[in-house]
Amino acid sequence: MLTFLTWVVIVLIFVGAKMMRIVPMRENEVVERLGKFLRVLRPGLHILIPFFDRVAYRHEMREQVLDIPGQSCITQDNIQVEIDGLVYLKVIDAKDASYGIEDYRMAAVNLAQTTMRSEVGKLSLSKIFSERDRLNETIVKEIDRASNPWGVKVLRYEIMNISPSEHVVTTLEKEMEAERAKRAEITMANASKEMKINLSEGDRQAAINISEGEKEERINLARGKAYRIEALAKAQAEGIALVARAIEMKGGDVAVHMKLVDGFVEELGDIFERSDLSILPSEMAVMKGVFEGFQEVSKQFKNGDRIG
Repeated sequence: MLTFLTWVVIVLIFVGAKMMRIVPMRENEVVERLGKFLRVLRPGLHILIPFFDRVAYRHEMREQVLDIPGQSCITQDNIQVEIDGLVYLKVIDAKDASYGIEDYRMAAVNLAQTTMRSEVGKLSLSKIFSERDRLNETIVKEIDRASNPWGVKVLRYEIMNISPSEHVVTTLEKEMEAERAKRAEITMANASKEMKINLSEGDRQAAINISEGEKEERINLARGKAYRIEALAKAQAEGIALVARAIEMKGGDVAVHMKLVDGFVEELGDIFERSDLSILPSEMAVMKGVFEGFQEVSKQFKNGDRIG
């Protein structure tokens, strides 16, 4: 009797375990009844019919990270590079992920590799490095478009390593060295050019400053001479005005005549002192003869006095 009850309890426990299904929070389960899709079990407690219902597929509903193995790609400029990466995806529909494709993980990896080879072939090696973000976005769009019937959403794709061959690396290093040498020469040439320009500008500015100084000096001298001539002219004009006013006064004409005679006599005396000849007007010659006659008479009187 106890043995029978034990078996009954075991059977009930087994049937109860088959009837009750607890789905974890991170998963979705696909249930089939007699081999046909029945429903998708969300997280929580569910009741199944034993021996008729079964859980056919379990799917991780959290974001998944798949490693894309490194593969050889040919760039637009015929350079062979090895590229690997990571693809991030998430199951959106458990039913499509179960029946839409056999293995969505393997399919996503293969599709990522194919798309990456295709997109890398459209770019040169330099653009692959400089446009990595755009390349990632393009690969994500292509994979997401193809994986839509699978019930899978591709969130992002990240290129990890871009490794050219050793020959390409050596060639690139030589090109970089040549480019650096070229830039150094250009920099030196520009510096020399700037130095010559600065020196010539300095010489030019110095010449301009010297010429400006000489110009200012000449202008100042000319202005000084002009001021001096103007002052002399003003003084002469004032003197002439004073003389004119003096002439207009009583006895002014006599004073003018006397001044002229004095000036004439002084100039005549200077001429006599500087010259051995006597050049006189006829009137002055007569006067000179008169004076000489007076001198002879006076000498004779003096001699007569001495004789007597």
